[in-house]
Amino acid sequence: MSGDRLEDAILQMLEERGAGKSICPSDVAREVGTPDGWRELMEPVRAAARRLVGTGAVEITQHGEAVDPDKVRGPIRIRRRQDA
Repeated sequence: MSGDRLEDAILQMLEERGAGKSICPSDVAREVGTPDGWRELMEPVRAAARRLVGTGAVEITQHGEAVDPDKVRGPIRIRRRQDA
């Protein structure tokens, strides 16, 4: 699965959810993956989210607070940048 496709899927899902809403990487993996193969997409989706953070399009959060994507461990969510 290409990184561009995953980035596009993240942005599309955020658009569909609406302003101020977030998504889980598993939402994206389930959307673009197969019923049995979505788990293998989890790290590629997280990597796509990190790339989008680098462009300023999104932020990665834990407990509702933006976090450094290079230091975060554990469950995350993805949302549009709040100041964008």
